Amino acid sequence: MPRVYYDFHMHSCLSPCADDDCTPANLAGMCALAGLQAAALTDHNSCRNCPPFVRHAQSRGLIALPGMELCTKEEVHVICLFPNVREAEDFSDFVYGLLPDIKNRPDRFGNQYVCDEEDNYVSQAEKFLLSAADIGIYEVAGLVCARGGVAFPSHIDRDAFSLLSNLGLWDGAMGFSFAERTRGSDPLKLPRIPYIFNSDAHALEDLPDARHSLEIAEKTPEAIIDALKNLCYHSGGFE
Repeated sequence: MPRVYYDFHMHSCLSPCADDDCTPANLAGMCALAGLQAAALTDHNSCRNCPPFVRHAQSRGLIALPGMELCTKEEVHVICLFPNVREAEDFSDFVYGLLPDIKNRPDRFGNQYVCDEEDNYVSQAEKFLLSAADIGIYEVAGLVCARGGVAFPSHIDRDAFSLLSNLGLWDGAMGFSFAERTRGSDPLKLPRIPYIFNSDAHALEDLPDARHSLEIAEKTPEAIIDALKNLCYHSGGFE
């Protein structure tokens, strides 16, 4: 089976905390230069820049997945990956409707640029995308799975916006079978589950050279989602 180098957690100019030059085309180009073969765009609480990212990434030969870094009502960050843009946009609209009616202030928090297929800024998301959506941690996996996707807790070892820091436990009833871990963290202090490693890039220079790979049945987004769902624990986590 083929093995692909991946990064499934990065932010575009739609995320207020990311650089404005992280446009979909720029990110796709940097992914290709870094030697990645599969990549996902995961802005905070929105998938609106996923359509141009997927198109530009595919044009460079990458397996592209639309995604989102959801902030739950408990303020836990969860990566949500989808097999196609249609399912991602459906989830994105659902989440946006569950964000509080707090307007973004670009002068204070940063821009939330939506890009078109030509990589131009065409609008800004009005609601503040770093807010917590009215979705509980026990709901996320089911909502994403129903759309053909997979969900996993972000940066589980960090001191903020992580499952362990905010809730202090790993509960299988949440529906997650693996998590994202920060490189260099101590696996002995973490649950005995599989882990993957991503860049969580907020700037173009944050994308490192390809270093983590995943074995998949075929080179499709669906095969990547299936492979992630079937990760197995070994030697302290999946490297």
